[in-house]
Amino acid sequence: MHIQQIYDEEDLNFQSTTHLGRPIAILNRDGRWHVYLDHILQHNVVFATAEDAIAWLIERIDQGVSARVH
Repeated sequence: MHIQQIYDEEDLNFQSTTHLGRPIAILNRDGRWHVYLDHILQHNVVFATAEDAIAWLIERIDQGVSARVH
């Protein structure tokens, strides 16, 4: 997957796609990027950049980690 694929030019504050069949999304709220894995917000995980948020999500999936539910 190319990281550029996640960007939606209509709304740069929210982007979503899939990686290896699993849904991922990032949301910019007040300049902080929140991450969603399998439609579940990953609590206590925020990033300064969209690129860092995407990289973290892809790494989690590639490592076979399941989404955390709190």
